Amino acid sequence: MAEQDVSVGQLLLAEYQSVKDEQKARIGFRDNLLYVTLAVVAAVIAAAAQAKQSSMLLALPPVCVVLGWTYLVNDEKISAIGRYVRDELGPRLSQLADGSGGFAAFGWETAHRSDARRGTRKAIQCVVDLTAFCAVPLAALVVFWASGEGGGLLVGLSVLEALTVLGLAVQVVLYTRPA
Repeated sequence: MAEQDVSVGQLLLAEYQSVKDEQKARIGFRDNLLYVTLAVVAAVIAAAAQAKQSSMLLALPPVCVVLGWTYLVNDEKISAIGRYVRDELGPRLSQLADGSGGFAAFGWETAHRSDARRGTRKAIQCVVDLTAFCAVPLAALVVFWASGEGGGLLVGLSVLEALTVLGLAVQVVLYTRPA
């Protein structure tokens, strides 16, 4: 079998396709995590209300933290892939295509970030993330505490859960990049 020559440009384009495929898969997974969170929250609240057991609401914080952290990690990897394409692959491919630097590969990777309303969208997304993954489980804990149900062990567990949710909230805000 004859050996084929592979150019650096072909390798960069293959790498681009690979990381974009990963980014696309992560976007789909990340976005579905919000729907899963909403479904879990609805199911737990319905079960707690039907059973008239506010202690069942203690299931929400750990579930929301796990789903929220998974969402956050995937979101960060999606952003990291975008940065890699903008800062590494694009310039390297541009240099190969036009040594003078007059050509910019993968222009969309930069162009879509210059929208005047991007900062507003990012702020709103941060509020949505904080609401879904942090405010809802904290509200569940407030309902549990207000019910007066449960002994010292459950109250202690609920305080630990509250601290964990607050830790996630800090991470959500820290991972939000300014526009």
